[in-house]
Amino acid sequence: MSVVTAETFTAAADGDVAALKACCAAVYGQEWLSLLVGDSLHPGGLALTRHLGKRLRLGPADRVLDIACGTGTTSVLLAQEFGCHVTGVDYGATQIERATAAAESADVADRTAFEVGDAESLPFDDGSFTAVVCECAFCTFPSKAQAAAEMYRVLIPGGRVGITDLTVSGPLPEALQGVAAWVACVADARPVQDYVAILTAAGFARIATEKHNDAIAKLIADIQTKLMGVSILAGVGKIDLGDIDLAAGRTMARVARQATRDGLLGYCLLTAPRPAS
Repeated sequence: MSVVTAETFTAAADGDVAALKACCAAVYGQEWLSLLVGDSLHPGGLALTRHLGKRLRLGPADRVLDIACGTGTTSVLLAQEFGCHVTGVDYGATQIERATAAAESADVADRTAFEVGDAESLPFDDGSFTAVVCECAFCTFPSKAQAAAEMYRVLIPGGRVGITDLTVSGPLPEALQGVAAWVACVADARPVQDYVAILTAAGFARIATEKHNDAIAKLIADIQTKLMGVSILAGVGKIDLGDIDLAAGRTMARVARQATRDGLLGYCLLTAPRPAS
């Protein structure tokens, strides 16, 4: 299992894109993270994933790509409830191992597949999928334009993309900037209209958006409550946080919660088709 180190954070802070991606993958590969945010690792949990699947009109005939699939929670749910075949891709090898195990435990191994890959250079042929989903990860990609172009490329004409992610409506406080905040999906979050512009530039059309700000507000409140428990477990050696600074995490959560109250931080769902011609 990857451990987050001070060296990784330093390299990422110095602008090393590979280190930034590795840092994100390492953090999301930690077992203790689910204690803070739950198994789905994103605001809205499985209820919002289910809603996303309905918005994309998924069914048994669909071939779905789950980008930044993490430990496979979204992939497993989509395979179980919509009957589609889901391929999950993630930058972290640890996440892929756990996703594969999760699919086997849920008895959907025949409708799922997982592999290590980069969202900005997907290891799939053109037109391999009828739908692409990406939950609470698009804002962490260093080149969002390239990631959007890759989503477009691997979709068939007429295929659909569905994204859920953090949004901002103004400048972020200092506590919500830097590498740690980037890993937490905050530092490079964009206004909804920026996401729309990125998807439009990639070739997508008729982009629909929905606000789900209550989802991020609830998640941050839950994290604040659970941070004390994680701190206690770390203090008695039950979990290894590597070089993660819990005090900084508590500050970030407090500032982020205020930002949601002020309307600065939000959460949105975006869906769009790749034009049929």
